[in-house]
Amino acid sequence: MTRFGAGRYRPRDTVARWIALTVLMAMLTALAFNALFVKLAGVWAYPPLSETGLLEKIISISRVLEASESRQRGRLAAVVSEPDILVAWYTDYHDIVLPKIVKTPHGEEAQAIRRALNMSNRRLETYEPADSDGRYGVLIQLTDGTWLEFSTASRSWGLDEGPRRLIVIVLVLLSTAVVTLIATRRLARPLQQFAQGARRFGVDFRAPPVEPVGPHEIRQAILAFNAMQAQLQHFIKDRTQMLAAISHDLRTPLTRMRLRGEFIEDEEQQQRLFRDVDEMQAMINSALEFFRDDARLEEATSFDLAELLQTLVDDYRDLGIEVDFAGPSRWVYFGRPLGLKRVVGNLLDNAIKYGSEPSIVLESDSERLLIRVQDRGPGIAADCLERVFEAFFRLESSRNKSTGGVGLGLSAARAIVLEQGGTLTLSNRAGGGLVALVLLPFQGGL
Repeated sequence: MTRFGAGRYRPRDTVARWIALTVLMAMLTALAFNALFVKLAGVWAYPPLSETGLLEKIISISRVLEASESRQRGRLAAVVSEPDILVAWYTDYHDIVLPKIVKTPHGEEAQAIRRALNMSNRRLETYEPADSDGRYGVLIQLTDGTWLEFSTASRSWGLDEGPRRLIVIVLVLLSTAVVTLIATRRLARPLQQFAQGARRFGVDFRAPPVEPVGPHEIRQAILAFNAMQAQLQHFIKDRTQMLAAISHDLRTPLTRMRLRGEFIEDEEQQQRLFRDVDEMQAMINSALEFFRDDARLEEATSFDLAELLQTLVDDYRDLGIEVDFAGPSRWVYFGRPLGLKRVVGNLLDNAIKYGSEPSIVLESDSERLLIRVQDRGPGIAADCLERVFEAFFRLESSRNKSTGGVGLGLSAARAIVLEQGGTLTLSNRAGGGLVALVLLPFQGGL
């Protein structure tokens, strides 16, 4: 932390600084690799003249041409020229097209040429390539004042200019990528841990807090998430305790009402009272089950979803109700089996109660798992396809539990699916009937 202003601090380890340092280090590394490549290219592409193999040929060819007649030297120079060394004869120095870099010979190379040709009083010039595509050259003045030019190509890595530039670009990109990957791991790792912690909390309310690591902004986000997680856990705990107390307090007077009803002599009135008490008891049980919803606190685990659905089908078959199932015989999925069994069971109950030919279809695409619960029946009006998911909303005006329920089943089913990262929607089938589509994130396979 660094101090600035009056009693205020600015964190050093921030995302902004890491991004700036990453860009700076990538640029410096790219420049360093480029400089290293140019240096190596200079050593390889421009070796000393003695290493080109040109000196030995110069000495032998110069002796032959100087011993020949002047009128034959031009033809002889063309004859002795080779692809890797060119020889040209000029009567005037000014006719020679000189390169940009011309050197006066000195050292062992120049002494060797002068000594071999016995030319201590004559001019000798050498030149080196200005770039890797240029040529080495030697100019020798003969005894009659004419000139011989010897030139050979410099080494250029065996590549043309285009491939060499491509090598430089690749080196720059590689160096930038290496620096970027190393630097961004500092940012990516805490973000990945944060995301894993958030997903873990989404499927398990009892998940531990996320460790605050990484740059300042990420640590602040993790601390805020941990505080929110602690508040939600505290809220859920308090709500569970409160609902347990409400359950006890409401059931006690209902039990007394039923006991007192036993003393009513009018049998018709007694049955009406018992029906009202039973309906109130059912409503209380449904409401408490919805708000408490132990399925939402269930820990996620790997299980065979296809076997779970097949078990539901077998349970209904034992009750004399045929439910068709289409899908794989085995499908491993990571989620909450109790919650998904409750969702599909609720949808099947509705399909059996309000329609016919109930069936389940299990399939998947590349990203999602699809569970379809469908039936043949009257369907639902288009303007009510979303409203039926509202708590206590019922299509029937009757409050008879045997027909209309209390209007919490679909609300609880959608809540369970949403908490597993999926969606639950209803749509009318062509030809009559309803389709309940459960979409879940793809987390398993056959």
